[in-house]
Amino acid sequence: MIAAVRGEVMVRRPDHVVIDAGGVGYRLAVSAETLKAVPAIGKEAFLHAELISRDDSLALYGFASEEERDLFGELISVSGVGPKVALAALSGGPARELLRAIAAGDAKRFQAVPGIGKRTSERIIVELREKVAGELEEEPAIAVSEGADARGLARDGLVNLGYAPLEAEQLLDGIESDDAEQLIAAALRKAGASRSRAA
Repeated sequence: MIAAVRGEVMVRRPDHVVIDAGGVGYRLAVSAETLKAVPAIGKEAFLHAELISRDDSLALYGFASEEERDLFGELISVSGVGPKVALAALSGGPARELLRAIAAGDAKRFQAVPGIGKRTSERIIVELREKVAGELEEEPAIAVSEGADARGLARDGLVNLGYAPLEAEQLLDGIESDDAEQLIAAALRKAGASRSRAA
């Protein structure tokens, strides 16, 4: 069982990295979130890992945090969600945000992921909601006044209003505020103005 890999980054691609650990190159499939944490080629990296054995293959998956690895394991336990789809879901934001989306019953957040339809996204919520609620209860208190958190809350709020995650990000681009409600209000004004121009 390979639980982690530490070594020099040999290859860094959008969907995988290769890490030289003790003369062996380990190819790890990664999410977009984990890729952000992987340094440039030639630098040392450390990734938590999950080895998945199939009848015809062995595949290694890498994660920047144990939290992301654990969520990956939870996702692939849901019928209809394979490792590739789980990685695509993890590419949609930090693991903590995805856990919050599951706890809040936000099925739309997962419907935006390629390979996840309405039924599968609802199944993810139903099967994982109680499991992740316990993990979130252990979460340390975070000051919501921090700009990054306010932006994350605003994006989640827009997604709950029916906007796709990418659409929500685009609406928030260029808007500065440390208050999530102000960010949402400004984004909705921006959406209304663009609709008026389109009409």
